[in-house]
Amino acid sequence: MKSHICVTNMAEPLSWEDVELIAELSKCPPVPHPAACLQSPLDKYRSISGLCNNRQNPLWGAANTPLVRWLPAEYEDGEREPKGWNRGRLHNGFQLPPPWEVSQKIIRSSTKETDGVYSHLLVEWGQYIDHDVTFTPQSKDYAGFGTGADCSNTCQNVHPCFPIETGASVSGARSCMPFHRSAPACPQMNAITSFIDASPVYGHTPRRGALLRDLSGRSGKLAVNERFRDPGGRAYLPFASALPSACLQTPRGERVECFGAGDGRANEGLPLASLHTLWLREHNRMAGELRRVNAHWSPETVYQEARKVVGALHQIITMRDYVPKIIGQAAFDSYIGPYRGYDPATDPSASNVFATAAFRFGHATIPPVLRRLNESFQTHEHFGDLRLHQTFFSPWRIVKEGGIEPILRGAFGTAASAGSADMLLTEEITERLVVLNLPRPMDLASLNLQRGRDHALPGYNDWRSFCGLERIKDMEGLKGVVRDHAVAEKMARIYKHPDNVDVWLGGLVEHMPPGSRTGPLFACLIGKQMKALRDGDRFWWEAEGVFSQRQRAQLLKASLSRIICDNSDIREVPPDSFRFGRYPYDYIPCDRVPSIDLEAWQEETDHGGL
Repeated sequence: MKSHICVTNMAEPLSWEDVELIAELSKCPPVPHPAACLQSPLDKYRSISGLCNNRQNPLWGAANTPLVRWLPAEYEDGEREPKGWNRGRLHNGFQLPPPWEVSQKIIRSSTKETDGVYSHLLVEWGQYIDHDVTFTPQSKDYAGFGTGADCSNTCQNVHPCFPIETGASVSGARSCMPFHRSAPACPQMNAITSFIDASPVYGHTPRRGALLRDLSGRSGKLAVNERFRDPGGRAYLPFASALPSACLQTPRGERVECFGAGDGRANEGLPLASLHTLWLREHNRMAGELRRVNAHWSPETVYQEARKVVGALHQIITMRDYVPKIIGQAAFDSYIGPYRGYDPATDPSASNVFATAAFRFGHATIPPVLRRLNESFQTHEHFGDLRLHQTFFSPWRIVKEGGIEPILRGAFGTAASAGSADMLLTEEITERLVVLNLPRPMDLASLNLQRGRDHALPGYNDWRSFCGLERIKDMEGLKGVVRDHAVAEKMARIYKHPDNVDVWLGGLVEHMPPGSRTGPLFACLIGKQMKALRDGDRFWWEAEGVFSQRQRAQLLKASLSRIICDNSDIREVPPDSFRFGRYPYDYIPCDRVPSIDLEAWQEETDHGGL
């Protein structure tokens, strides 16, 4: 059997044998067999792998299962070759433009405007919660494709390598950026659970979950860093298990390794690592409080109950405070609407187009500078602002430069960057993106476009049809949806046919309705995905029997501002830290921010806790 050949447009759901084969070929950790559903207390707590959330379809939403396709895949050869693989191939009469050309001529921007309504923390939460829902592993096992190719040293399209051609040739030779295709499963894998379940805190496999716990303390808490504490004595994330790590180091002084967390991408940026740190501390704070009100609980019960609450907080902050700001209230009401209860017929699995295109809208809101602020919300006198490329994979800056407080103040104390068709991705991420273990800076825009083709996503027009939006009949028609005629004209010159436009770019340049931070297409795709994540989750915080009515009332008091207050030395915050406010006028002291009363979790006796 040729392990790299597979049928892309399957009509039938995957069998268990299919899943085992995919796990074997992709070298992803194997998913437990559904029989394991009978051997764990899955009525009370969700499994860490997402398995058995849906009892009729135990693989829905589970880790290491395929991203679902809402439209059939479009491979050039119908099987595995992505669009653009054969340079001479015509699409609607024209060659597809190389991603690097699209990036250089349409996407890269030397300036960014500010939003004024929302804070930069909204941008950072988008990345954090994306890491709770999707992760597609790249192919590092060349034998999986049967070619033995080394993707870091070739400019040839040979599986698993799909290099990105650039215009920077040397001595007439082809120049390219390395690109590994996603793991050779069909369709592509989501290595983590699709559910909003706080997997960045707890992991998505039993092994990783156990590594993150403080099992020796018998407290139900998570393990913390044994070497460093912040200036106030608060905990940092533990170091990664594999040492020495690849994270960048301070030019002088002792090493600070990569942090270890539930998600392996925690060190990509300083705000992301800071959010991971907040939630580690929140779990441990929650575990301590729950142990106080229920002294009879076992360490396992304390851990599971704290994990359950932290997962609910992720869901509330995301669905109530984040999503309506992103897609707009009108789109939220249209595509998501009020909660009607758990629906076992809803597949909560992450979709390929969501993971690979729609939820990457946030890349257009990344600023070129990371601001670090002091207690007066002015530029920090000791730890000033940083260019973005100075912040990648640098946890030492947290440990050695004032902890997470200056970074968090910079996140909610700074206006978000605005996405606009003529100012999309800052040069900091199109010219100087740092990717560990690669010798040269990368271009995030080119990577996104190439990944969309690697995943065989249909074009922008097909997705407009999927969402009930009018197809664009000719390149002149782009001007109606983009509204920026100069950008529409550039796209017409480069793509030459509306059906050739990559979905990520098309969604990115659409005009945003009032109150939205995405155009109509991405509002549709994000809305449909979020509704599926909510309605198809048996453990959604509002679902019948997950929490008591009294507990749900307490959970509604939660906010990211309260999480910041409880787990840092920051003492003044905006009531909604996703909204940008002027200091001190729009800030309130932490003692005025509502908090959850955990007495609602008190039990009189042990009801069969673990």
